[in-house]
Amino acid sequence: MSTDPTAAPTAAPVLVASDLDRTLIYSAAALQLPMPDAEAPRLLCVEVYESRPLSYLTETAAALLDRLARTTVFVPTTTRTREQYGRIRLPGPPPQFAICANGGHLLVDGVSDPGWQARVAARLAAECAPLAEVRAHLSATADPAWLLKERVAEDLFAYLVVDRALLPDGWVKALADWAGERGWTVSLQGRKIYAVPRPLTKSAAMREVARRTGAGLTLAAGDSLLDADLLLAADRAFRPGHGELADEGWRAPHVDVLPHTGVAAGEEILRRLLDAATGR
Repeated sequence: MSTDPTAAPTAAPVLVASDLDRTLIYSAAALQLPMPDAEAPRLLCVEVYESRPLSYLTETAAALLDRLARTTVFVPTTTRTREQYGRIRLPGPPPQFAICANGGHLLVDGVSDPGWQARVAARLAAECAPLAEVRAHLSATADPAWLLKERVAEDLFAYLVVDRALLPDGWVKALADWAGERGWTVSLQGRKIYAVPRPLTKSAAMREVARRTGAGLTLAAGDSLLDADLLLAADRAFRPGHGELADEGWRAPHVDVLPHTGVAAGEEILRRLLDAATGR
């Protein structure tokens, strides 16, 4: 800190918390490239899984993200586990903070903060049904005819990988009603059905990073119902024209709804975030 009384005060940093999958980065199936092949944007692979390229953004988006990460406190914010997040190689400097497991882990320089873990565990124990009860219900009600996989993430929440074409109408809503009575939320994203404790939120972790960094402005982006709390908690936020929030027609006064879809939406979100962070 400067001791010069004539020195100009240091501006509070801008914090940018953004979801990753189908917000900034996209699988091949989610790219949505409607233009002729010769006019498609150049893509940069940012994730490899089992020796195969998995996730992409446009080269223009990569340049925008590099600038954003160098001028703000950029916080990748994801429902992915720490292991899944570790596969991603984003452009720009390594983020000091990252939020994984939907807020269950706050990474500081790549290491999960034990104090944050303890706070999350205490809230889950006090405010919602245990994971074992939810897993038992999922096992009892999911039909092997459409259930492909059942997984637990970080011993915090569960998700199913399903065949969407065979998933019965109303099953997800019935699960959401059952889970809601027990303090859990349900989100359908592509082929995955997430069951997540209601206190396990990206917004709580974002607020903690904002407190630690003294952020004066918080910006956010996301596409799914699990991002809604994050968008509501930010001073200004953005969502693409695809995803769960778009399907639900979800809106909020301070959330910009973009018409762009697919990988083009990721590029536009980064452009808007950079403009908002620099006061344009």
